[in-house]
Amino acid sequence: MADGVRAVVADDSHFMRSVISDILSDGGIDVVAQARDGEEAVSAVIEHKPDVVTMDVEMPVMNGIEATERIMAECPTPVLMLSAHTDENADVTFEALDKGAVDFFTKPGGEVSMEMSRLKDQLVEMVSSVAAVDVGATKGGGTGSASGASSSGGTAPTTAGSSATGRRATESSSSQTTYATNPTLVIGSSTGGPKMVEQVMESLPIEADLRVLIIQHMPEGFTGRFAERINTRSDYEVREATDGARIGGGEGLVAAGDRHMVVKNYRNGRLRTKLTQDDPVNSVRPAVDVTMRTAAETIDDPLVGLILTGMGEDGADGIRRIKQAGGKTIAQDEATSAVYGMPKRAVETGCVDSILPIDDIADGIIDTITTEVT
Repeated sequence: MADGVRAVVADDSHFMRSVISDILSDGGIDVVAQARDGEEAVSAVIEHKPDVVTMDVEMPVMNGIEATERIMAECPTPVLMLSAHTDENADVTFEALDKGAVDFFTKPGGEVSMEMSRLKDQLVEMVSSVAAVDVGATKGGGTGSASGASSSGGTAPTTAGSSATGRRATESSSSQTTYATNPTLVIGSSTGGPKMVEQVMESLPIEADLRVLIIQHMPEGFTGRFAERINTRSDYEVREATDGARIGGGEGLVAAGDRHMVVKNYRNGRLRTKLTQDDPVNSVRPAVDVTMRTAAETIDDPLVGLILTGMGEDGADGIRRIKQAGGKTIAQDEATSAVYGMPKRAVETGCVDSILPIDDIADGIIDTITTEVT
């Protein structure tokens, strides 16, 4: 996967530059340049035109946020932020995502060389995945190449051409929307997901009265800030999940980092979650499959499963479980996914009802929980 990938490594610590460069080189990634600060990083990108940049957040002369913004303006290149595990770095890391960075990887504390060595496979995989992102085409508009193909046993999914948006354009202005009672939405995403999740949540009308469970592969210390961002940007009341947390309509929970989020019980339109530190599933914790599976087993009102961009296969089994329980399922299309791994695996189950570009997903969700009365 890493063969042929060319990278620039930017970090103000000579030690960290060496450790990261050695890990990437051992993983088959060609480190074409190292940079001590953001200004050097911008120059290196312009000179070498790499496939990917690993960018430290805090650097002298020019920090990682400014450098990312400059790179996106002058020589658009996928950027992976390497962030220290602190609340302050969570804020600036999300700011870097706003400026165009694809995703972030948390640098370990403690004995850094030993910890980085332990995480080397994960870092190489993430750098390789981020390198494959087309930073000029990951937002909206495309119809994707996953048009209608489904594996044996499943119904061919709806694709962008027949999405909710297209249908609604032809509906009579005199029709009235009636929402299903007590619907629940479970969203799973990974690499490139934070911005996609925020976009979907910003577009969901509060009148739909959804209960929303969000599982974003993200470390401890970042999920709380992520929940705050969604809460600020959407009409829904969203917070980080805690053990025993309950939500009803118009509310959402973001799975806490390093904890699986289990749907423990459901009654009268309110659901309760339990957090566990059971073994990772699909090599991740929190895992989308855990939340989707327990939601499918527990919730007896309308249920919608959504898989957004991300590497790996987490969520595929969860989508299958939701479909088998009578729920509706949606996957993001290839053209607008930063990494078409998780959505692709979900589609391959044959249990995805609709494959939609990111701009159409909120309408697609609403379409599954409404009826039109003329």
